[in-house]
Amino acid sequence: MTSEFNELVPVPQPEKPQIWIIGTREQVVHIMNEMYVKEMVQDRARFTPIIPAPFAHGKVMTVLVR
Repeated sequence: MTSEFNELVPVPQPEKPQIWIIGTREQVVHIMNEMYVKEMVQDRARFTPIIPAPFAHGKVMTVLVR
């Protein structure tokens, strides 16, 4: 990954672990909901907003900051 792309990711604290979820909008939303229901995530606000994936045409992504 280039540092240019890293600057685009809206994560304020780079020292924290990140989980990237990339897929169709339906897949991403499903995984976000599944992680919340299984209590892997206590708050959906920990996910960044869903944005188009700049490196995968037709896909979207979100980042979970732990």
